Amino acid sequence: MIHDELWSALGLTLRLALVTTTILVVVGLPLARWLNNARGLHVAVIESIVTLPIVLPPTVIGFYLLVALSPQSFIGQSWQALFGSQLTFTFSGLVVGSVLYSLPFAVQPFQSAFRLVDKSLIEAAAALGAPPRTVFWKIVVRASRGGILTGATLSFAHTLGEFGVVLMLGGSIPGQTRVASIALYDEAQKLNFAEAHAFAAVLLVMSFAMLMLLTWAQRHHAQSHK
Repeated sequence: MIHDELWSALGLTLRLALVTTTILVVVGLPLARWLNNARGLHVAVIESIVTLPIVLPPTVIGFYLLVALSPQSFIGQSWQALFGSQLTFTFSGLVVGSVLYSLPFAVQPFQSAFRLVDKSLIEAAAALGAPPRTVFWKIVVRASRGGILTGATLSFAHTLGEFGVVLMLGGSIPGQTRVASIALYDEAQKLNFAEAHAFAAVLLVMSFAMLMLLTWAQRHHAQSHK
């Protein structure tokens, strides 16, 4: 029984992390570019909002997302009208919460990587008539592969260990919202420590593997640029 629960929760966790990371890369790259290039008070406000999940307790984020995405809210009602299902206590709701919660872990490494790109390359491409979009995707993004990999890996690892947001927003519905961290909490609450150890060990190994991959990639990227 525990093996079935373990694989179900683990599969859901990996699916959530993969979907979340994919969305964060797609959304985070242009957002990081805009935050680096735009000026004004509104930019500082938006950047502060993006960074807020780093310092804000996950339960606070989860609570406000629960309210904002509930069937009684405008967002919840609009989603219900479009897709025929609610956002809260569903996998789709977990994706929304995970993207918002892990956003700074993707955007900040992207921003740092973009700032390190040799400006002479950008200026040369612009002088040759390349449009800004082409310069960004063909030069800036390619030159920032190491930082992009760092942001994607951190986002993936961060989503693996999510607890407060997914608990508040999704609860513990087997096969739908019961990710590995929630399953670990449930088993510990029941004093089923053998089962809790199984979930904890898997999360520990996966997180360590992700960090090892990140460390290797950063070292390889640094050596290739010497």
